[in-house]
Amino acid sequence: MTSNTPIAPVELPDTRARQTIEHLLEGSGVTLNGDQPWDIRVRHPDLFSRVARQGSIGFGEAYMDGWWDCDRIDEMIHRLLRHGIGGAAHTTSERVLYKLQSSFMNLQSKARAYIVGKEHYDFGNDLFTRMLDQTMCYSCAYWKEATSLHEAQKAKLDLACRKLGLEPGMKVLDIGCGWGSFAEHAARHYGVEVTGITISEEQAKLGRERCEGLPVEIVLKDYRDLTGQYDRIVSIGMFEHVGQRNYAVYFDTVKRLLKPGGLFVLHTIGSNTNDISIDPWINKYIFPNGILPSVQQIADASEDKLVMEDWQNFGPDYDRTLMAWQENLLAHWDEIADHYDERVKRMFLYYLGSCAGAFRARDIQLWQVVYSNQRPGRYDSPR
Repeated sequence: MTSNTPIAPVELPDTRARQTIEHLLEGSGVTLNGDQPWDIRVRHPDLFSRVARQGSIGFGEAYMDGWWDCDRIDEMIHRLLRHGIGGAAHTTSERVLYKLQSSFMNLQSKARAYIVGKEHYDFGNDLFTRMLDQTMCYSCAYWKEATSLHEAQKAKLDLACRKLGLEPGMKVLDIGCGWGSFAEHAARHYGVEVTGITISEEQAKLGRERCEGLPVEIVLKDYRDLTGQYDRIVSIGMFEHVGQRNYAVYFDTVKRLLKPGGLFVLHTIGSNTNDISIDPWINKYIFPNGILPSVQQIADASEDKLVMEDWQNFGPDYDRTLMAWQENLLAHWDEIADHYDERVKRMFLYYLGSCAGAFRARDIQLWQVVYSNQRPGRYDSPR
């Protein structure tokens, strides 16, 4: 029997670690070995001691190893965060280690910038093509009037295009272009020329194939190495990888590249606080060296560089997006099961479910911010 083989719930050991965890769960609506879909079913008697020692990373790894199960991880995480357990889930050593690292190291330096590309975005185009929709957007969709993931992703791309006021012949820069979703949409429907940059070789390869025949160039490059001048700039789901030590350089770069009067749309997940922290499990398995900016951090970094014209929050839409990705992944898993083991499947289910729960609890946000480079006159942002 492997560690991933499902087994019946075990009898809960009467230990101090178990008592501590049960105390944390009191009042959250989440119970151990309960019958609700958001309850935690314990499969291994050492789960409690593992979580007590390792905190949130031990909890996530234990799920990957089949030590516990939950039918609705999204609902479980939602309830735990609303109950205020988020901070308590991290051990003191987890918090101290990351603060020390981020204080003395630039975790998102140019030398380290390609780590997340190799470890996550290069994970496998076969997996991402089944998890995402036809646009290959790997960022929050816009569900205001949409009834399907594909409609919502097209609406998100078009929303960014309309906020940018794209016109035929404009030169557009896409910082963090992914698999070419925005570049393809903007070039095809608005007649603009797009240069997209990514730090993922697999993204660049597929993006070039998807944009073949369009005025789109996709290059493997760090944003700090960019030159030239652009009428419009967009960055969708990339700022989370910039890091607080580089925010000022990032906005300096945008200002340098953006023509006078030009517009810039920043689409990013955001934090409710200025605290420099990241979930250790997410950092290890999903987005190495990622960090979420706060309103103040974005404002401080862009001050005296660009004019903030509009700020929109549609964070709850990311909950629905993540659940749609999970539904897609489960529906198509059999097509790629020969390439990925059960532990990888459980890793993605934990990632998608826990992130959906965090957005549902309003623990994290999704912002689209519109900036101008001293644009004259009034700006009215479309919705």
